[in-house]
Amino acid sequence: MTKLVIKRVYDEVLPTDGYRILVDRLWRRGVSKEIAKIDEWNKEVAPSTELRKWFNHDLKKWKEFSEKYLEELKANDIEETFWEVHKKQEKITLVYAAKNEKYCHPLVLLKYLK
Repeated sequence: MTKLVIKRVYDEVLPTDGYRILVDRLWRRGVSKEIAKIDEWNKEVAPSTELRKWFNHDLKKWKEFSEKYLEELKANDIEETFWEVHKKQEKITLVYAAKNEKYCHPLVLLKYLK
């Protein structure tokens, strides 16, 4: 079974990270692709632009954002598609850029994929 973890794009890249997937729709300024060592940029698993803009990092909206994001993931059948492509990976690190590590979409994505 594949081990899934999350990590900020600004954190040190380690050999133990395994296959690194950027799960944001936007590439972060100031982070080069060489330094980030991203194996794949999967925009499809990120929240829609509309949902991301609506949330706007407003923690009062976190619960509703999480529910809406989960609905998007289910509607787009992300789980099946994701595992079809990545079933042979031993470890996958879902990489993201959000500053708040307690209220960020990869937490919802991680739970959904597990």
